[in-house]
Amino acid sequence: MRFNPTVLPLLILASSLTACAGASDAYPSLAIRDAERVSGTMTPVTPVVIRPAASAEVLGRVDQLEADAASANTAFVAGTPAARRAVNAASGQDVGSENWSVAQVAVAGLEAERAKAMTALADLDRLYVDAGVEGTEIDRIAAAREGVMALVEQQNAVLEELAGGLR
Repeated sequence: MRFNPTVLPLLILASSLTACAGASDAYPSLAIRDAERVSGTMTPVTPVVIRPAASAEVLGRVDQLEADAASANTAFVAGTPAARRAVNAASGQDVGSENWSVAQVAVAGLEAERAKAMTALADLDRLYVDAGVEGTEIDRIAAAREGVMALVEQQNAVLEELAGGLR
């Protein structure tokens, strides 16, 4: 009988594979043990956010913008009765008539005052965003924004009502 050289590596491989086959109860289980289970509770700590105060320059600017918006609102409120009278006089008249033109000019005057308040609001928005990005205190700026925004919303409601009377 002749010896085949490829048989020897196959025999070695087959014998080594049979060595790996054994009883499974001889080895420990790979399942998670009780000691490996996560137990207990953990309460996360609430982070304390410390923001540095806004600079005196920024707070002064906030005060100035609030004053500008209040001044514009005072002028808006003062001009509203005259604009209402002009719109009432133009009610039912043709577009382009004398009364309609007078009413348009009166409403435009109110819109100019609202624009001043909106400019102050836009500047407060910019200060608010800048303070948020810089990580400084924003509460004072936010309060000013809310106040000016409320004024602008009231002015918008009056202008919508007056515009409805001109249609």
